[in-house]
Amino acid sequence: MPTQPSPTHRKARHMRRKHWALFAAATVLPLVASTGTAVADTPSTGAGAASTTCTYTPAVPADNFKGIPVFDARKAAKPYKATLKTSQGSITFQALTDKAPCTTFSFRFLAERDYFDRSHCHRLTTQRLYVLQCGDPTGTGSGGPGYSFPDENLEGATYPAGTVAMANAGPNTNGSQFFFVWKDTKLSPAYTPFGRVTDGLDVLQKIAAGGEDDQNNPGDGFPTLPVNIRNVKISAR
Repeated sequence: MPTQPSPTHRKARHMRRKHWALFAAATVLPLVASTGTAVADTPSTGAGAASTTCTYTPAVPADNFKGIPVFDARKAAKPYKATLKTSQGSITFQALTDKAPCTTFSFRFLAERDYFDRSHCHRLTTQRLYVLQCGDPTGTGSGGPGYSFPDENLEGATYPAGTVAMANAGPNTNGSQFFFVWKDTKLSPAYTPFGRVTDGLDVLQKIAAGGEDDQNNPGDGFPTLPVNIRNVKISAR
């Protein structure tokens, strides 16, 4: 199981992410994600409502590659819950399959192929933004699944505590990285909300209370309490 990186490894990880920090410096309240998948609090020009056609486009990087989904509308419509068993406790969310079918179909595709297993949540923010970011199998903030797909469910999107949403590098660049909102957070509607935490918000708040190491900016770094994802279980609602 992964553990919190050594100081040397964490320094190397920070250097790999440096160019995203420079990109984010020109924005307001940045959220950093993977290469080709960084989040910044800027207006979105992407899709506003749920897409009627889901297209998954090959992209790099392709870390822990599990293939590229082929959208199945019937399966995508089936409600489900996802439970992440982590080293800090379990977190369960209800997937918004009716509002974000492309995103929830992708998450299920990856989870059912153990994509997230033995990875860890690499970023915690505790000032102005209140999120825990996960979904990168490399744990560097630079990883992705080998494909990207469009935004959806953005019209009127808000990010109260318990929201699960996608990280991105701008419009229509979703991959595998996502974040949990552990405290009500103000963001422009640029990040696809695709789930709602139904159990484990207290776990997220415990992780947040443990703090982070400020390696990106004050209030923005690697969680002090390591959040190792042991497995993700998909179950019917």
